Amino acid sequence: MELRTLRYFVAVAEELHFGRAAIRLHMSQPPLSRAIKQLESELGAALLRRSSAGVALTPVGAVLLDEARALLDQADRVRVRVAAAAGAATLTVGLLADSADPGASRLAGAYSRRHPGVEVHIRETDLTDPTCGLHAGLVDIALTRGPFDETGLTVHELRTDPVGALLRTDDPLARRDSLKLADLADRRWFRFPAGTDPLWQSYWNGGEPRVGPVVRGVQECVQAVLWNGTVGMTLVDHEPAAGLAVVPLIDMPPSRVVAAWNEDDTNPLIRSFVRIAVAAYRH
Repeated sequence: MELRTLRYFVAVAEELHFGRAAIRLHMSQPPLSRAIKQLESELGAALLRRSSAGVALTPVGAVLLDEARALLDQADRVRVRVAAAAGAATLTVGLLADSADPGASRLAGAYSRRHPGVEVHIRETDLTDPTCGLHAGLVDIALTRGPFDETGLTVHELRTDPVGALLRTDDPLARRDSLKLADLADRRWFRFPAGTDPLWQSYWNGGEPRVGPVVRGVQECVQAVLWNGTVGMTLVDHEPAAGLAVVPLIDMPPSRVVAAWNEDDTNPLIRSFVRIAVAAYRH
């Protein structure tokens, strides 16, 4: 069994959908299907049940999934240790400066334990660059939030967080249990500068063009609400500063925490980073 074929199988087994797995692997579906059938032929057992309802793992497939993950993880660790021994094991991670996320803290500890010889460089960016320098080639991988232009990137969702309206505590709407975007239609919102990714700008403005002060960072958002009485969106589980309140927005999709990297980057440090990130953000 080739490691490449095992990667194919793991993608299909995790997605339980050949089309999604092909997109994840940046390949067309027919060669992926052929590779899985060839793997089943080599093993002499069916790994997947295919039906009109979708794809499901057989008991043999479930065993292979566990073993394949372990093999691929070990293969990546071999490559990383060799790179570290050669003095070439470095990884630059872009972080969005929006909070001290406990998932990121768990990831940092787990990654350093798994790869003690890897030197990790952190590049923190403000809210005007949701790819944290990835599109500009300044980082290897980004821990950030969607949505943004994903052209040329692979994006893996780690978690979703509900969002709410950030208001002053003396705002009449702050006493509500929940709000809809229509309740904020006539209000001034904080906005990001011209040139900010339009998908990102649209999400944080509730899908509508807004009028209000321009901000670049989290503290500027907070101060715009405190000083000017503007409104904007933030995470429901963020503890608001004194004088502020967060009211859930029931008609907004949650904010997606994602890992993103260049789709043609085969660096084993990135693959290992993503696997460890999935576990760290699951808790």
